[in-house]
Formats: sequence, C-alpha cells, structure tokens
Amino acid sequence: MKNKVNVAFQVLPRSTKKGTYELVDIAIKVIQESGIKYRVCPFETVLEGNYDEIMSLIKKVQEVLYENGTETMLANVKIQSAAYRDVTIEDKMEKYD
Repeated sequence: MKNKVNVAFQVLPRSTKKGTYELVDIAIKVIQESGIKYRVCPFETVLEGNYDEIMSLIKKVQEVLYENGTETMLANVKIQSAAYRDVTIEDKMEKYD
C-alpha cells in the first residue's frame, strides 16, 4: 500500500502491579515519540501514515508495554485504506474541529 492509511489502535493492557491508565500513558508516549501523525481519542488512538510503519509502531507499543509490566493485553486495530488516494484524519474530522 503506497497511500496513507488511517489505523485506529486501542490497547487494553492489564497488570496486577500497574494501573491500566498508567500503562496506556506509556503506549501514548511511544506513539508521540514515533513521529507518526496521531490523534488521541477517548477509546482509541488514530494513526495516519504508511501502513508498514504504523504496523511496526503497533508492535513496538506492545513490546514496550510488556517491558513495563503488562501481563496480558487486548489490542484492537481498525484500518481504513483507499486504492487511489491517501486516507487522512482531516477527511473525517475537519467539520468537527
């Protein structure tokens, strides 16, 4: 896929030693440091960019969460792509900003 995609990524980490929100904050920090365009929403974070880079980031988020005390996690991923154009966050959100 050569065009930009949007990926909605929700991670639900669980740990007996750390709170879920503490772990989610770690996930968001990894996303912020990635350089990939993103928007944090109440239930998920939307990522915009190259498909392979986003999938690598999702893998990294999961690895970092396990390194930081996550014992189990659920990860939900939704992908929007188009054959002949970029998919952008603004396409969906501009009328609400």
